[in-house]
Amino acid sequence: MSTKATNPTPNKLRVGVIFGGRSGEHEVSLRSAEAVINALDRSKYEVVPIAINKHGKWLASREATNLLPSSVMQTADQAVAIFGDPTERGLARLDQAGEREQLDVIFPVLHGTYGEDGTIQGLFEMADVAYVGCGVLASACGMDKVVMKCLFREAGLPIVPYTHFLRTQWEADPLRIETRVSEEIGFPCFVKPANLGSSVGISKATDLKSLNAAIALAAKFDRKLIVEKGINAREIEFSVLGNDEPVASLPGEIVPQTADFYDYTTKYISDNGARLVIPAELAPEQTAQFQQLAGRVFQAIDGAGLGRVDFFLEKETGEIFVNEINTMPGFTSISMYPKLWEASGLGYSALIDKLIELALERHREKARNVTSYE
Repeated sequence: MSTKATNPTPNKLRVGVIFGGRSGEHEVSLRSAEAVINALDRSKYEVVPIAINKHGKWLASREATNLLPSSVMQTADQAVAIFGDPTERGLARLDQAGEREQLDVIFPVLHGTYGEDGTIQGLFEMADVAYVGCGVLASACGMDKVVMKCLFREAGLPIVPYTHFLRTQWEADPLRIETRVSEEIGFPCFVKPANLGSSVGISKATDLKSLNAAIALAAKFDRKLIVEKGINAREIEFSVLGNDEPVASLPGEIVPQTADFYDYTTKYISDNGARLVIPAELAPEQTAQFQQLAGRVFQAIDGAGLGRVDFFLEKETGEIFVNEINTMPGFTSISMYPKLWEASGLGYSALIDKLIELALERHREKARNVTSYE
């Protein structure tokens, strides 16, 4: 097998867009990938779609594109395989002639476990390839809500009361867990899988009966569960962009119309489940305070590239609480992350350009590290 030393289209970056994945957010990833692939400027980029199916199998570009809606812009790529040896300095595809074509940058449009939790980022690091988004540590910490909140607390960031436990602890002594939640957190509260996003497996508990049902649901998705105190608050979100010096967008507010909270159906299925207010109605000094906090949240996990920081603004007291950071927020046509940047003056295609630029910048900075000692 021969190896091409250079990109045959030197004026274009070869971008591998990875989507799907073995996660409860597989379908969300497909929607995000549809928007990203269609928005990539073909005069700048050669797009290589790469899918991972629900069973964890990696699919070649032709098969990958078939997973996406017919509205996805078809690429000229007809490679018959995805990777050669990923340890040969960079990830690559094999073209129809069996020649190795190195990918310049990876855009992992993967949400949830096995994509947003540091696992695939570790593969990219081992292969020494530039990639969009947070690194291994930030991705892992951003996925695990318990570790995330520990870091927020250490950084002096305001968070709501919470407790956590393992699925096996719940199964061994449910009464003990019920007592702990009742005494430490109280009702209403929200029960969540510690390692998942898009509100998958999350439900609100208002008494012991609903608490049991909520824990049983969350336990289907993760071995670690977290319970957070419910507060009467507005949900305010900021998009963050950058590496060492991140900047925050204008604020957005999610106003659920029919659901009790911003659940999976409201986010991705219902047409009238929630109203997105962009920009959110905040005083200028409040916006500035939120933006400063969003940057601190991003830096608390050592974020890179992008993140969406979600806050609670208590309606009666005006207190601000950090809810979480999402290190690979949704990129669907209705997702808050790109909408906030659009309102801030950065359009969808320009946003993708900037994210690729940040990925290459981060990769160059890491390349300065010495990896041997003599």
